[in-house]
Amino acid sequence: MASRVRLEDRECPLSTTVQHVGEWWTLLILHDAFDGYTRFDQFQQSLGISTSMLTARLKTLVTDGLLERRPYRTNPVRHEYVLTERGRSLRPVIVALAAWGNRHLAPEERSMILVDAETGREAEPVVVDARTGRSLDDSEAYVFTSGPAAGDGMRARYAELESRRRPRAAGTGTA
Repeated sequence: MASRVRLEDRECPLSTTVQHVGEWWTLLILHDAFDGYTRFDQFQQSLGISTSMLTARLKTLVTDGLLERRPYRTNPVRHEYVLTERGRSLRPVIVALAAWGNRHLAPEERSMILVDAETGREAEPVVVDARTGRSLDDSEAYVFTSGPAAGDGMRARYAELESRRRPRAAGTGTA
């Protein structure tokens, strides 16, 4: 029987990211935080989440450095949860996920759309290379490879993938 690899043992930025935001409630809490919600009761009312689940998710988001817990009242003590810079940096990811979902729905089935705050026109989010402005949708033009911190297994994986790509590129006249 094959041994199971624990997510936290994987040498991959995707597994690391999933550890932080891969839980369904986490993404919804972050979405609400982007909409300006900061208080426990606001999250609970918006999401219909149990207090125990919300408490656990907020604690994890604070521990992971995505939200900051700070008091907004002293008697009795009440806390709010505010996005950190690290948390705010996830906004493009959440926007991209929502856009992906909307692309697979008919326009009349979309319950939420992204619009330009000034014009009210619907935005069409895409993920692009900041250096070239080219869309990253093309899986032939942009591929993953091992990075400087890659271990032997990761380097072997991408060396194998590169060797499989080379013959195709040679046949098309592109390098």
